[in-house]
Amino acid sequence: MNPPNNIPLIEGEIADYYYDSTGILYSYSKSTLRTVENISRNIALVKQITGNKKVPLLIYLSNSPVPDKATRKFSTEQLPHVYTAMAMVSKPGLSKLIMNILFKLKTPPIPMKSFTNDAEAKEWLLQYV
Repeated sequence: MNPPNNIPLIEGEIADYYYDSTGILYSYSKSTLRTVENISRNIALVKQITGNKKVPLLIYLSNSPVPDKATRKFSTEQLPHVYTAMAMVSKPGLSKLIMNILFKLKTPPIPMKSFTNDAEAKEWLLQYV
C-alpha cells in the first residue's frame, strides 16, 4: 500500500498525504503513537492541504500503538470537522480492530467503511465529494 511513484507526498507526523483532482484526500498512515498533540497538528496540516474544506479521506492503515482514551475521544470529535467520509484500506481485520477501538458502543460521527481494495474504497468515497 505504497503511494504511486509519480505523486509527491505532503509529509506529516502521523501520515503522509496527497490530495487528488477528484477531491479525495489520500493518507498513508505511519506507525506512530497518536496523542492529542500530534492529532491536533495533523488536523491543522489536513486543513492546510484542503484549504479548510471538508473532504472524503481514503486512509491506508498501518499497525500503530493504541492511543489513550483522551486521544481516541479527541480524534473522534474532530473527524466531522475535517472529513465528509472515511474509507479505510488495510489487510483484513485491521480496520475492524481500529473501528472497535475508536467507536466502541458508538456510531462513527461520519460515514466509514473498511476495504481491502483501494479501487472499491475510492468508488465508495466519490459519493461524498
